[in-house]
Amino acid sequence: MKAASAAEPPTGDDWTFELKYDGMRAITFVTPTGVRVQSANERDVTASFPELASMAVLADGVDMLILDGELIAFDNGRLSFGAMQHRMHVTDAGEAARRARANPVMYVVFDLLGLHNHDTTALPLDQRRQLLHDLVEPGPNWKLATPESDPDPLLDAVNLLGLEGIVAKRTSSTYQPGRRSSDWRKIKPQGRQEFVVGGWTTGLGQRTGSIGSLLLGYHDPSGLRYAGRAGSGLSQATISEWDELVVRRATSPFVDEVDLPRDRQVLWCEPNHVVEIAYGEWPDGGHLRHPVVLGRRTDKAAPDVQKPR
Repeated sequence: MKAASAAEPPTGDDWTFELKYDGMRAITFVTPTGVRVQSANERDVTASFPELASMAVLADGVDMLILDGELIAFDNGRLSFGAMQHRMHVTDAGEAARRARANPVMYVVFDLLGLHNHDTTALPLDQRRQLLHDLVEPGPNWKLATPESDPDPLLDAVNLLGLEGIVAKRTSSTYQPGRRSSDWRKIKPQGRQEFVVGGWTTGLGQRTGSIGSLLLGYHDPSGLRYAGRAGSGLSQATISEWDELVVRRATSPFVDEVDLPRDRQVLWCEPNHVVEIAYGEWPDGGHLRHPVVLGRRTDKAAPDVQKPR
């Protein structure tokens, strides 16, 4: 089953959200006598991933488990498709074992397609997930995906860490082999851009009295235009840095209206500094969606920051 593309996460109680990993999709057949790994195009790739042989422990008391998931690899602690490519297509047992020791894969399991001799694809997703959690204990080279009810923190993580995106799944959906279904929807972040900082709103909780969100803008012929505000990605250290950098002013530097939250104090600053932002979408005439602060840019002058065409 494959996911259809979508620009925005769906809304409603019947949806959950998972990270979309940049790896290799794999169906795994687990029996007491061994493990077979199959690629999305039904090629047997068991020999390439000898570290998954220990998954046979999951079949204790079970004739067979058929699992769907994503094989991922890391480079210096960061998810890397390049590292995953280094593990794919290796058929020599000795070479595969050497690469497995040097850079083992992780199998992220997100669905259950079969149990014993029974096809589970007709069950709704929430029941398949419950069976997965009952049957699959995490191991050294495999773990369960962790669905979330709110997409925003996942999108923040995707932008901050440079991940591929998220997948929305309808909890009542059946598994439809070979189909690209709108019951699964993939949402990928769309852009990165520099913005001028024109002020900030104060935060809540631990950020009370200090910077909660930066107010962002860009230049066009009319002046500094407001693009939205971003608080995700700010750490205590970067908040302190911004607090020392900015020069306060009494009035807004923006030429248009700023959507100010009623429960926060708003402070303006001279628009002298530039910050890089990752975001999910920037609609025409609208403000940034799912923005995340990546860091301050000292290599670009504030007057040069314009909206890309």
